[in-house]
Parts: sequence; C-alpha cells; structure tokens
Amino acid sequence: MSASLPPLQDGKPYPLGANWDGLGVNFAVFSAHAERIELCLFDQAGRREIARHALPQCTDEVWHGYLPNALPGQLYGYRAYGPYEPARGHRFNANKLLIDPYARQLAGPLRWSDALFGYRTGRPETTFDRRDSAPAMPKSVIVDDSFHWGDDKRPDVPWDRTVIYETHLRGLTMQHDAIPARERGTFAGLGHPAIIEHLQRLGITSVELLPIQAFCQDRFLVEKNLRNYWGYSTLAFFAPEPSFLVEEWQRNAIKVAVRRLHAAGIEVILDVVYNHTCEGSGMGPTLSWRGLDNASYYRLLHDDPMVHINDTGTGNTVNLSHPRVLQMVMDSLRYWVNEYHVDGFRFDLGTILGREADGYDPGSGFYDAIRQDPVLSQVKLISEPWDIGPGGYQVGNHPPGFGEWNDKFRDGVRRFWRGDPGMRAELAARISGSADLFDRRRRRPWATVNFLTSHDGFTLHDLTAYEERHNEANGEDNRDGHGENLSRNWGAEGDTEDGGVLATRGAVQRAMLATLFISAGTPMLLGGDEIDRTQSGNNNAYCQDNALSWVDWTRAATPAAEQLHRFTTRLIALRHRIAALRPPEFMHGQHEPSPGILDMAWFDNAGQVISPDAWNDPEARCLALRRMVGGDIALVLLNAGEGEAVFTLPAPALTWTLCLDSNVPDAEERAVEGDALTLAARSVVILSARRPE
Repeated sequence: MSASLPPLQDGKPYPLGANWDGLGVNFAVFSAHAERIELCLFDQAGRREIARHALPQCTDEVWHGYLPNALPGQLYGYRAYGPYEPARGHRFNANKLLIDPYARQLAGPLRWSDALFGYRTGRPETTFDRRDSAPAMPKSVIVDDSFHWGDDKRPDVPWDRTVIYETHLRGLTMQHDAIPARERGTFAGLGHPAIIEHLQRLGITSVELLPIQAFCQDRFLVEKNLRNYWGYSTLAFFAPEPSFLVEEWQRNAIKVAVRRLHAAGIEVILDVVYNHTCEGSGMGPTLSWRGLDNASYYRLLHDDPMVHINDTGTGNTVNLSHPRVLQMVMDSLRYWVNEYHVDGFRFDLGTILGREADGYDPGSGFYDAIRQDPVLSQVKLISEPWDIGPGGYQVGNHPPGFGEWNDKFRDGVRRFWRGDPGMRAELAARISGSADLFDRRRRRPWATVNFLTSHDGFTLHDLTAYEERHNEANGEDNRDGHGENLSRNWGAEGDTEDGGVLATRGAVQRAMLATLFISAGTPMLLGGDEIDRTQSGNNNAYCQDNALSWVDWTRAATPAAEQLHRFTTRLIALRHRIAALRPPEFMHGQHEPSPGILDMAWFDNAGQVISPDAWNDPEARCLALRRMVGGDIALVLLNAGEGEAVFTLPAPALTWTLCLDSNVPDAEERAVEGDALTLAARSVVILSARRPE
C-alpha cells in the first residue's frame, strides 16, 4: 500500500458517488447496515491495490470521505464490513470488492470466478468465502463530466407526432459498410451520417435504444460461448456499457452521437432496467448492491429474509420502496437527462417500479416522485406494463404522463391479418387508440405505444414466415421464447422460392404496417423491419450477439426489401402529413365537426354503418374507418379476406384522393373516380379529403 497519499478527510454525505471538485474527490455511499466501509484505490491497470482508506464518517446512513488531490481517471472500489447472516438478509463480505452504485464509468471486464461469490460455491449460501474478488472485478472510475454542448437543443417532438424506432445500438451498426470497422457497434456508429440519414428518410422522430447502461455477461451464457446481447442485466446504473465505446474511456462519444441526432431532429430514448440487477438470487455473485446492503437494496421475503422476492424472473427485485434506493434510481435518470441530454426512457418491467408492499399502485412512490420531478416529468416516459409478479399485468393502468407498450394492439393486429375469426371489433378498438384501456384520467391516445414487433419475439419478416420458434442456437433445446406468436407462414416454414407464398407474405407485412401507422396512438417500428430483417425464426435472440441478430444491410438492396422500405417511408410520411391519421384526442363517434360527418365512424364494405350484431359476425373480414381532425378527413379501408372485396365509399360524397394502396405499394397518388373501390385480398387503402366548405 502507498503511504504517500494523504489521509481521507471527513467530506460530505451529498451528493452520492465519487465527485471531483477540481481539488479532490468526495466519496459518499449509502449503507444502512454496514459497520465499516473502506475505499480501495487501484493503479491505472486496475490490477494492483495501491491504497485503502476507511471512510471516516457516516451521516444519515451515508458513509463519506474526501480525498485531496485525487483526479479523474482514478480507479477505485469499496469493501463493506458487517454481518454475514443470510437468514437476516445480511450478506456483508469485505473480501469482495464492490462497484460504487453511482459509478459513472467502469474499467476492465468482469472475469467470472468463484471468488466473486460471497459464499462457497457448491455449498450452502450460509457458508462464507474468504477469497479476494478484486482481480476478477471491474473497477469504478472517477470522471470529469464536462462537455461543450454548444447549441444542442432537444427536439421536443410532441407525443402525437412521435414515431419510435426501437433498435439495438450494436446490432444496427455492426454490418453497415459505410461505417468505419472500428466504429461499428458503438455510439460513434450510431452517430454516423449513414445511420442518421436512414432514420431521417424513414421519418423517424425518436430512436429507442436497448439497454446501454453497463451490463453483465451472465456466467451461464459465457460457459456456453454465448453473450448477453440485449443487456437486461445491469451492472451499473450510471455508467455506459464499455463495449459500446470505441475506447472504454471515451464516454463523450455518447454525447456526440446524441448531439448529432438532435441536430437531425431525432430524439434519443433509453431502455432502462431498474427492476432488478445482475446479482441474481441469493446464490448469485456479490458485485455491488448485495455487498453494500442486501437488506436495503433488494426486496426480501418478510418471514424469510434469506429469500429474494423474484417478481422479475431474474432472481431478485430492486426495492424501490426504500427511499435511498428510490433516490438512486431518480439520480440515475436525472444524470442521463442532464449529462447525456437523452429525451426519455422506456422502463423494462415497469409495473415492478410501481409495486409496493400491498401490490401494484399507480400512486406508488416511484410514480409520484417521477411525475413531480421538474426534470424527469418533462421527458418521454414509457413503461413495459407487465411482469411475472402478483397483479403484474397493468396495461392502461399507469398514471398520466406515461406511455405504455400495448400488447393487445400487437396481438389484435396479428390475429386480424392472420385471418382469425371474429376479430373485427377487437381491431377497431385497437385502431381507435385502445380507448377501452387508456381513455381515463384525461390521458391522450399517445399513451398507447402501438407495435407489431419488438426486440422480444419475431421480426416482421419472421412473423409471416414461421409458425414455430426456431431457437436452437440458444442452447436450450428450443424451449425458450414464446410458444405462441400469433404468426402464420402462409404455406412454407421459413425460406422459400414459392412466388405465391412470398407475394402473400409481402401483402400481409404491408397490411400490418399500414394498420400500425393509421392507428391512434404512438407507433413503434422495430429496427430493420423496414428492410425485411430476419432472425431465421429465432424469437428470443437475447444471447445472439452475431449476424443472426444484427441488421443485415446487404439485404436492404434486395427488391423485396427496397420496396418494403419505400412503402414504410410513404406510410410514415402520410402519418406526418394527414392529421386525421394521428388524432390528438380520443374519439367516440359522438361529435359532428361537419354536417353528416362524425369525428369517427365505422362502416362495412357496403358503405353502411356497422350494426351491433354485425360487429360480432365471426366471418367479417372487411372494415372501413373514417376519421376527421381539423380540416383533414381520412378514410381507411381494410380487407383481411382471401379474395377481392368491393368497397362502396360511405356518404356523404367527398372529393377523395387515394394516397396509398398496400397491394400496389409504388403506385402514385390519384383522384378517386366514382363511389366504389376494389381492394385486393389482405390489403389496406388510405384515402384523404378536406373538410367540405
């Protein structure tokens, strides 16, 4: 140990983390049950511990000290002393080096070793392991957050004009030839002009990135020569994933990418995982929170604190009911907004964040804290509204201010275009913004985030090419992933050269995309669906960090993909152009903004208002929607049948322009002559008109 470094001064309990003030660093870390916490300093390689200091003070359960002359770039970690009594929820083991929960950068990889565990692996978790874990641990890094943002301005895209593109940072850029090889799979690649231009041409307003906070490569995957690709296994809530940077210390590359996207008018939304950590159950490793204060950071069974509550399916659940844990999450969110200028968050298993001791509560401490926060209440907030815990399905039951992934939209659209009977009423409800779920507490239609596909499941191509999952590459005997995908292969499983099958698949893909972009709510497109991306039938590619998951940009040059890309671009442009395709308020067909024209009305293909009994016709496959917003009127015709259908345009007669026919995707817009149109099987037609004078 070095004796040349000065001793720690008392420092301050706030702010938490390691904060450089230009003269030294203040260290502050929360632990309600520790008896002593030591700060360990390491050389620049992270291999040798050069000094160890006990934090000299503890104020309000925050341990703190100030190290004069310490500089950004210094590597450090903590060791926490206290009882090792799993039966009481305590798992202190000072032999284990711990990552600072507020670490803003990590150095070095996690090297799997039995020394990472607080107990003797292969023996009961009540045993105690005395091996030093430091050689296997990443080190926390002191940082300087300064960055010249210049004239950066948040796009502040209104919710009703938002079009989200969900993608994986690495997968989007790994195979793009225009991006320098060294920058592929990184934030430098995301900020490359080729990617930004692609998003702009599509009409995307907001890119939603799968987790970019530092995450763990799970041991069971490493042992199978697989990798945690999706990143839902957080190791540090404030630090970026090192592998997403060209060099692990170049955090400013994130800010440069965000600034470039903002300059193009594109928002950046982060998928964040605050419901669990990578430490798993009590049989998992001791890396950070467990070693600092297991009983505070995690939810434990009240009558058996040795057992972690597992509402997440990952082995543990973060205890958002504890004020210091809630503070950590709120501080992390604000950090990403203030320091990285991100524009919003998508909360993985968001219902867990709203679960209190008595169950899910839309007025939980987390929701209350975030809604009143002057910073976080002003960014986009999206929840995945389900988990596997009690009362874990809460679609439509989040408080105002949140958007929610709507799986009922996903499933209803899939069933309708698959040809399931009796789906007409369900589809109408979903196209209308799922008012049955979201029209409460003055919420707006944007609260429903509508999607056909997401990272979890089939791509759009695979949804029309596979009826069974094909996850053999995951090493779980094809048992993982969803068993029922509401998909249809239209005559052949997987790749085929049958022209008829391929034509039908293309028609269904276009019809589903059209349904997505004419629906009230916030549309979300899975990255790559616009260029016919496939995962070869794998519907759970969480561990496939390879060409199976990456976007194949060479595929974009195929005729089918080029046509799909043009079609998707036209759809999004129409949504931006025609206000009636993106109503800002819920409509119930009870308001008449123009004589004879309700704000919303449903018709059959004979041009007649659908009667209550007709809604329940199991074999009805045709549907027409007329919607009016301001001076814009849109008429959408849908035919999910196997043959052509003639649609009589509903009264009153208007001067219609046929804007798009999914059966003839490249046809130019034209005036409609007469009062009837013939729709091909499995197709959608979008017409527009102006309010009569």
